[in-house]
Amino acid sequence: MNEWLKRLSESIKNLWAKGTVLQKIILFAVVAVVIVAIILAASLSSRPTSVRLFNAPVADESARVRILDKLSEYNIVAYTTDDGYISVEDERTARRMRNVLIGEGLVPSNIDPFAGFYNRSWSTTDAEQNVRLKNAITQTVKQHIESIDDITSADVNIVLPENSLFISEQNPVTASIILRVKPASSLLQDARRIRGIQSLIQMAVEGLRPENITIADSEGNILNDFASLEEFDRVSLVARQQREIQRLETYYRAKVLTALQQTLSEDRVRDLNIKIDMNMSQRSSSSTIYTPVVIRSDNLTTPYDDSELRDSLTISSQTVTREWQGTGFNPEGPAGTEGQTPPVYSDMSNVIGRSTETGVTENRVVNTTQTQEETSPQIDRVTVAVNVDGIWQKQRNPQTREMIIDEETGSIKRIYEPVPTETLVDLTRYVRDAIGYDTSRNYSVTVTNIPFDRTAQFDAEDEAYFRAIRRRMTILISLGSIALILVLFIIIRLIMREIERRRRLRDEERLRQQQAAREQALWDAKEESMNVTMSVEESRRAELLENAIAMAKEHPEDVAMLIRTWLMEE
Repeated sequence: MNEWLKRLSESIKNLWAKGTVLQKIILFAVVAVVIVAIILAASLSSRPTSVRLFNAPVADESARVRILDKLSEYNIVAYTTDDGYISVEDERTARRMRNVLIGEGLVPSNIDPFAGFYNRSWSTTDAEQNVRLKNAITQTVKQHIESIDDITSADVNIVLPENSLFISEQNPVTASIILRVKPASSLLQDARRIRGIQSLIQMAVEGLRPENITIADSEGNILNDFASLEEFDRVSLVARQQREIQRLETYYRAKVLTALQQTLSEDRVRDLNIKIDMNMSQRSSSSTIYTPVVIRSDNLTTPYDDSELRDSLTISSQTVTREWQGTGFNPEGPAGTEGQTPPVYSDMSNVIGRSTETGVTENRVVNTTQTQEETSPQIDRVTVAVNVDGIWQKQRNPQTREMIIDEETGSIKRIYEPVPTETLVDLTRYVRDAIGYDTSRNYSVTVTNIPFDRTAQFDAEDEAYFRAIRRRMTILISLGSIALILVLFIIIRLIMREIERRRRLRDEERLRQQQAAREQALWDAKEESMNVTMSVEESRRAELLENAIAMAKEHPEDVAMLIRTWLMEE
């Protein structure tokens, strides 16, 4: 087998080597076409089997176009056949979109979307028809619930009891639903949406009452037990109220603290404590207020109050006077019977007398104000506590302006200056106006002057101060050492230059003496008329000497630089 593979590979290599460029290109193209064909075949064969939207074809072209447009709005991929059938990807999508089309009224009149549930033949019994009706209602409710976005699936069980002869013996219609939602959904914790689902189920099933509906999650927790959720709602309400109080406390704290820090400094006013008590209840009240009648208003130009007020104003008055004169009449009851009049009045019978009765009736009016108000949550009491630190003054020497060091502690000497009482009173008044101080509500504002613990701060300042002194001394010593080294270098340099100058003077003096000796010798020989024959070297040296003397006279600076260079090289 291995030898066969080797021969096959060698033959393929030989054919590849013998092939031309055009043949190789054709071979690559054929291989690419085969791979693309395999991929297309695999993708077409792996496409899921579509499900028909309706069991009957949609013959009306316009109705079919409207249905396809509605499917495209929901991003549903639909397939149509030549005979009018519409198909979608899966059964769940078909149920959901069938429900949407029914609600939109886009189902053609010749198509019954639930025909499969209650097709009845001549052999179908009433029991079978009732079962089909129950299944149709259950399926419809299931589709309604699963059409909600956050619900992935729902298990629906509806019980339709048989009709009883007596209403008292009739069993109620019941429904139990188990919901399964998406992992990140909050539907199970939203009581408002659960109430909506319960109302949807109640409206979908005839005779179903809310107390006979049970909605649970996949773990068996009852979701529509709204009576037990009232305590949870109360706790949530309290938590929201506490968050509102904290928000107000944070707002007032930041407002007052920022103002104080801008006035004094952030280091002197570090914190502010504020406590707000709020009444979160809603109350309604009505009141009637009686006020005097204003006869003349106050003249604002006068320094005194010249208004005229009256408690009431007379609208009408009536005086009635009655006079009576004659014999007193004492009724004794029917004839022949003894009267029941007391003896005191019996003795006054047949007495002639006179009486006068006067009465005055007045109608007065007063100012009445009817007030009805509803009190929403409001602030009952605000408590503010602020601590302000004084000023720490560092002691300096008035002459040298250096810090004074305490000999006992070895630190900088400081004196604490407390906040004056007048300043504390002004700060208290400022804070009161900032929070809207109300005496009737027992507001409390306290501004104290308690020194802060600045031990760590002072230690850091002292350490920085002494470190700066040590750094300055080090710099001064370094600069002094460098200056001393420079002075020594300059002195040594001057000494060396002086030594060099003296050596140069000695050499010049020696050369001058040698030249003078030569000139003297030549002069003596000339005077003695001696024939002196100079050597070539001496004549050359004399010529160079004359040239050097002439150059030194013409360019003394260049000559001095040349001589200095020679001396440095030596």
